[in-house]
Amino acid sequence: MSEETPGLDTERLRAHLDRAAPGLVSGPLTARMITGGKSNLTYVVTDGAGSWVVRRPPLGHVLATAHDMSREYRVMTALAPTDVPVPRTHLLCEDTEVLGAPFYVMEHVAGTPFRTLDEIAPLGADGVRAVAEHLITTLGDLHAVDPEEVGLGDFGRPEGFLERQVRRWSRQLEASRSRELPGIDELRDRLAAGLPEQSAPAIVHGDYRLDNVLITEDGRPSAVLDWEMATLGDPLVDLGLMLVYREQPVTGGRAAATAAEGFPTSSELVRMYADATGRDVSRLGWYVAFGCFKLAVIAEGIHLRHTQGLTVGQGFDGIGDVVAPLVARAHRVLEED
Repeated sequence: MSEETPGLDTERLRAHLDRAAPGLVSGPLTARMITGGKSNLTYVVTDGAGSWVVRRPPLGHVLATAHDMSREYRVMTALAPTDVPVPRTHLLCEDTEVLGAPFYVMEHVAGTPFRTLDEIAPLGADGVRAVAEHLITTLGDLHAVDPEEVGLGDFGRPEGFLERQVRRWSRQLEASRSRELPGIDELRDRLAAGLPEQSAPAIVHGDYRLDNVLITEDGRPSAVLDWEMATLGDPLVDLGLMLVYREQPVTGGRAAATAAEGFPTSSELVRMYADATGRDVSRLGWYVAFGCFKLAVIAEGIHLRHTQGLTVGQGFDGIGDVVAPLVARAHRVLEED
């Protein structure tokens, strides 16, 4: 394990791969951490001939169920034969003796996770719009997958999903609370009291946004990543959270890719999704407010890990500053819903 790749001992990883997946690698491994993630740790490893991606939970404060490696591995493996682009999975290891935490190994897929305006602007307005249209189409493809047909019929409990989601993220809030957070308890109560009638259940990604999708040079998605919060439930939570990121991205102060010329407005994205799926989006305001609440809780958890010195990488200094604006936005949206 090196300072550049905390949480990943390449010698121990190589020894395990030789035992569990003989022939996958053919020489000593070197690794680098992929920057940009604020949750699970992600590394690219290579033996000089091929390359793979390794995912493991963060080093410190880990909320219950929030960094489930087997969950990510299972859903990507199940989606491989569908229209949803996912990396090929190679191996899941739940033995914490190997790297100190569960991890899995998957294909290293080419593509760009667009985060900032500078990254996506060279595509031009038409190219940017095409990326967004593919993003919505892919989300619709995901929500059209029959969970039973791909072996995910028991991947979650759709009945009562929204109520449980509010309770779950309320518990996560308590586990991450380290300071006063004005308005967040009132937001939790408003969400619980105003639950909409659930949309027909589907596979939910849980954190669907532009920079969790790799985009090829021709503007098409090559892989949807970061499935750690995937489940079965109301798919409109994916659209709601995507709209939160559309208007209030977490990019460390840099202009976001969603601000690029050509990127559709939130109302356009909603219309595209409704046209693609036929789902009723009349109560989408609640889902946007819930997305704000969920993202605020996640940010607060990262803020707590940062104050404890347990985060790895750059861009964490100001993560706690996004919580109050998210809470305020959620209250505004609920007033309009």
